[in-house]
Amino acid sequence: MSSLSRELVFLILQFLDEEKFKETVHKLEQESGFFFNMKHFEDQVQAGEWDEVERYLCGFTKVEDNRYSMKIFFEIRKQKYLEALDRQDRAKAVEILVKDLKVFASFNEELFKEITQLLTLDNFRQNEQLSKYGDTKSARNIMLIELKKLIEANPLFRDKLAFPAFKSSRLRTLINQSLNWQHQLCKNPRPNPDIKTLFTDHSCNPTANGSRPPPTNNLVGPIPKAGAFPPIGAHGPFQPVVSPSPTSIAGWMSNSNPSLSHPSVAGPPPGLVQQSSAAAFLKHPRTPTGVTGMDYQSADSEHLIKRIRTGPSDEVSFSGVMHSGAYSQDDIPKNLVRTLSQGSNVMSMDFHPQQQTILLVGTNVGDISLWEVGSRERMVHKPFKVWDIQSASMPLQSALLSDAGISVNRCVWGSDGLMLGVAFSKHIVQIYTYNPTGELRQHLEIDAHVGGVNDIAFAHPNKQHCIVTCGDDKMIKVWDAVAGRRLYIFEGHEAPVYSVCPHYKENIQFIFSTAIDGKIKAWLYDCLGSRVDYDAPGQWCTMMSYSADGTRLFSCGTSKEGESHLVEWNESEGAIKRTYSGFRKRSLGVVQFDTTRNRFLAAGDEFQIKFWDMDSTNMLTAVDADGGLPASPRLRFNKEGSLLAVTTNDNGIKILANNDGLRLIRMLESRAMDKSRGPSEPINSKPLIVNALGPVSNVSPAVAQSMERPNIMPPSVSISSHSPAENSRLVDVKPRIVDDVDKIKSWKIPDIADPSLIKPLRLPDSGNAAKVVKLIYTNNGLTLLALTSNAVHKLWKWQRSERNPSGKATACIMPQLWQPPSGTHMTNDINENKPPEESGACIALSKNDSYVMSASGGKVSLFNMMTFKVMTTFMPPPPAATFLAFHPQDNNIVAIGMEDSTIQIYNVRVDEVKTKLKGHQTRITGLAFSQTLNVLVSSGADAQLCMWSIDGWEKKKVRSIQAQVGRQPPSSGETKVQFHNDQTHLLVTHETQIGIYDSKLECIRSWYPKEALAAPISSAIYSCDGLLVYVSFCDGAVGVFDADSLRLRCRIAPSAYLQSSVLSNSSVYPVVIAAHPSEPNQVALGMTDGSVHVVEPSDVELKWGGTPSQDNGSLPSNSSNPSLSGQASEQHPSSEEEEPPKLEITENEARAILEVIASTGKFWHEWDKLKATLSFQLKQVLLEYPEAKMTIEEQNASLRETFTELVKRLDEALHSFDQGPPFTLQRLCEILLNARGIYPNLSKLALALEKNLLVTSMLTISTDPYPQPKAILPEPIEPEKASEEPPKMESDSAAAAPQNGVEDSSGDKDEVMTEVDEADTVDNMTIDMEALESFVESTETNTAPPNS
Repeated sequence: MSSLSRELVFLILQFLDEEKFKETVHKLEQESGFFFNMKHFEDQVQAGEWDEVERYLCGFTKVEDNRYSMKIFFEIRKQKYLEALDRQDRAKAVEILVKDLKVFASFNEELFKEITQLLTLDNFRQNEQLSKYGDTKSARNIMLIELKKLIEANPLFRDKLAFPAFKSSRLRTLINQSLNWQHQLCKNPRPNPDIKTLFTDHSCNPTANGSRPPPTNNLVGPIPKAGAFPPIGAHGPFQPVVSPSPTSIAGWMSNSNPSLSHPSVAGPPPGLVQQSSAAAFLKHPRTPTGVTGMDYQSADSEHLIKRIRTGPSDEVSFSGVMHSGAYSQDDIPKNLVRTLSQGSNVMSMDFHPQQQTILLVGTNVGDISLWEVGSRERMVHKPFKVWDIQSASMPLQSALLSDAGISVNRCVWGSDGLMLGVAFSKHIVQIYTYNPTGELRQHLEIDAHVGGVNDIAFAHPNKQHCIVTCGDDKMIKVWDAVAGRRLYIFEGHEAPVYSVCPHYKENIQFIFSTAIDGKIKAWLYDCLGSRVDYDAPGQWCTMMSYSADGTRLFSCGTSKEGESHLVEWNESEGAIKRTYSGFRKRSLGVVQFDTTRNRFLAAGDEFQIKFWDMDSTNMLTAVDADGGLPASPRLRFNKEGSLLAVTTNDNGIKILANNDGLRLIRMLESRAMDKSRGPSEPINSKPLIVNALGPVSNVSPAVAQSMERPNIMPPSVSISSHSPAENSRLVDVKPRIVDDVDKIKSWKIPDIADPSLIKPLRLPDSGNAAKVVKLIYTNNGLTLLALTSNAVHKLWKWQRSERNPSGKATACIMPQLWQPPSGTHMTNDINENKPPEESGACIALSKNDSYVMSASGGKVSLFNMMTFKVMTTFMPPPPAATFLAFHPQDNNIVAIGMEDSTIQIYNVRVDEVKTKLKGHQTRITGLAFSQTLNVLVSSGADAQLCMWSIDGWEKKKVRSIQAQVGRQPPSSGETKVQFHNDQTHLLVTHETQIGIYDSKLECIRSWYPKEALAAPISSAIYSCDGLLVYVSFCDGAVGVFDADSLRLRCRIAPSAYLQSSVLSNSSVYPVVIAAHPSEPNQVALGMTDGSVHVVEPSDVELKWGGTPSQDNGSLPSNSSNPSLSGQASEQHPSSEEEEPPKLEITENEARAILEVIASTGKFWHEWDKLKATLSFQLKQVLLEYPEAKMTIEEQNASLRETFTELVKRLDEALHSFDQGPPFTLQRLCEILLNARGIYPNLSKLALALEKNLLVTSMLTISTDPYPQPKAILPEPIEPEKASEEPPKMESDSAAAAPQNGVEDSSGDKDEVMTEVDEADTVDNMTIDMEALESFVESTETNTAPPNS
């Protein structure tokens, strides 16, 4: 490649970097091999992206190139290997050893053998050379130092580590110069040429009269300097962010160094590693004085600018933003309509963004309140308290101890009104979730800053819901609004940060911040430092705010001397464009301000509220709200600008209103009057403006219909948007429906049609489009298994990560479509005489997830879940198996429903049919065992239910499913059954109904498809907690019902989880629905098109629908949709509201129990009681470590998670055992009795506990006499009452039950067996294979699953 071509690559690299094509930049670096980006390499190494690290390296060198390259690859692969060992992933470690490290064996065989030997150690740090190996982060940093030395010494990297130095935007400059030259050659050059393309040479069209226009000096002068032209990318695929005008934040935040080059390895942060489309936006170069450069933005781009800013195109201000139609001072809220008594000094206020009369208030004593200003009702009052003082940092505890007084510095709503945040004067912020009817729930408490938290705001960088805070510690921090994790920290201010103002321009997200030294800075979400450093007028406390349309930036502040300044900024210059006059010369406090309607500014000064027109510097008017205001009152407009809240001297709030606000208040008064009328009064038939009380989204479609506003109700309707004729009728409206809506305290939107209201996730697939016919979660909740109509199984696994430490299935993280290293598929045997698509499919999973039994019209297959190998097959057709269910007490016994209507009770171990049950007329479609009732219930395609005794397998009852009133009972159709958690109530599903049946097969309650859910039912299932029933329909909808009453909570429309391209296909719907085993609000849907979707409520809602509280009545009964109304359910406590189990014995008694278990390896007490004792002891032990008292930052540094997260994770692992204790119970008790003595370090203790809790086998209760009885837990279960050990799947000579359920490791067990194929390992490995077998989970040594 020629020298110029090489330089062109560098120009393209710079352009791509400036346009934020980060992946493309690094791909071009790799493919060209011209520039090795050390910063990118370091980032990938520190993130552990090992595949990307090697892929990037391979663009510059290969393993065999030289000794430096070999050493580089060896160090990377060795680190990857050690990390796998450190997280106890032995299977992955063996894979790395064989695939990645074996290549080095021929160069240093002894070293390779030594590395192999690490597999035999419990902890590789036992190796002397690795004894100082720290945590993963520090080890990667140490390795990076070595790698950088090797790369710099490697001759192949010579001249590739530094990016050539040339001016920024060089490619744009060259193109601009070319266009200017082309324009000079035009026969009829125009003063302002319209450049629409770069694909052809430019030429100006002749003028209308054919005369040549006067010459333009701008093009005959000197060629403009670099950076003098607007960004190039307005054309084609590289379209840049189009700012509202050249007067955008871009220019203000442009880099002060115009010649900043692409960075070298040791260069400063800006450059190729920046977030560069943002960088291009922020640099937005300006034309030098005297040289009018050619703006070759497209016509579309110019139109967009003109659409955003009306007025002369060359004006450098925002004064072009004009408002259609005249407006007057009557639009300003000046009339006093309400006075509220808060009771303490109000520090901050904010109106709800949608419910225009809901006001959030924070005070100087830390209280927050929610006011309904129309009715003067205080809906919520929350006194300050630290939610979890135990996990609070020591500085916060010390601050509260020395001075318990705390104040609200700022309270603010999120943009959607579903969250609110409160910043306090000491350390913390608290985040609440908000139910649109007034309920607040604690969501997050974050120890955010050292000292006061001065401001809080919500933002959405990269579509992630975030919280932005600033504080006395001179920092700005960004937090994940869902999990509370810190995402970014911005440092650079030299004084406490007073305020933050997050904003965005098109797709560029940024934050303005002000400090009390008067400095204004701006930040991108990239941790690369501030882009702006300007002085605010007054150089003290300043707040910044954008106009409602986001196009104009204002700030208001007061100096230490009391001089106040309200200004509008010219963003492109970072200069003040307009200063508003009318302030007192010496203000008596820090002046607060607000904006509204893109028209007015308001500020509190001189015991008044002063108003300005945004386009005029002179004060418009001032009001004193009938007196009683402080010198500098705080104030806040509602979103529509119809109401203004103002603080008073007597710890109160005054509400001012304009004409629209007055109508709104009168409507609220009218509603209050209507409440006194009887419920039988007819509903007013006039159109109702229900949105005056909140968004229409809070009212169901059915309610909307009853309001006689079909198909015309907008998403958000404000009173001010109606014509005067409409407004004149508002007082006459009697909103009876609104009265009913008031009663709904916990009722969420019945119809969920928008994907933003839920968390849907389509699982990755290999492209196989076969229909999903069966779908189940594994019992541990970590994986999801599907069986398709072509007899192939698919398994999705969620990996443990920082975002998902439990590794459980979630809609927030994409899982892996998993296969064993062998690439084997789990495929059922099929009937050659009948296609699998026409055969009945069935599947059942063993209790500990080790085995799956499955059939697709052929033989029944038993698969090993780890290796996908077929362990055995049985029951060849005909008849074919149509349903499978494991016996609840013996995994060797399987009930198999057959195509010929019989049920075969089959013993897998001895390969024998024990008995055949006959009672149905057609094929079996459902089987369910109940241990409590000691029965098996079967259902068939004959729409009948049969109950069988487990003891003798005799038939006890036969029932046809309940008929709908006035109709004949169905005589056919696939019928399915599932027992509730209580093992007595039965869910029966048929395409025409769902029903709840009791232990006598009597129908207690039923529901039939109708109205909004009128399609046939395809599947139904209980949630894991038994409180909900999920029902899928053949039109793609999903209904969520209360399990008790079968009242519909909400309907999930197909548009909420399916892509628009799929919605047009009416044949795509869920065939089967699966419920997560431990997350009651998560379901998975198996679709007719072969896709699988995981669906959860949004992060704000947390639950599907809601249950009516006792004091708030039930749902309104006037819905025009009967399916949305019905019997109100009982209040069921949610799982998160349940109190943790309390220790019912003394600590000494608890310790005595653990000592007995530690010495005998057996247990005698009820597992639930024993589990509570273990949980208590676990938490007590963890609290003894010093990390419990560290700050959150110190905890994260030491543990890579907070102490609270660690305790929760381990406790959840313990509570995941619901049937009995783990078989590692003895070791667990040994650790808990002497934790500090065995593990001085908490991280090692946590690793040991996790290792002992991440097992699946469980112990059974001992029948031996209890040694040395003591006053401990309630009396142990009597031996004769203890459950008997079920038989094992092994030879008769070894069939005796193991002592206390602990199985001989040499025998078969329903636990994943381990072995290593010699073909998968290195021939000359000097490794203890027996030890390796205990580490690597790969295949089963036997062919039949034992008892779990």
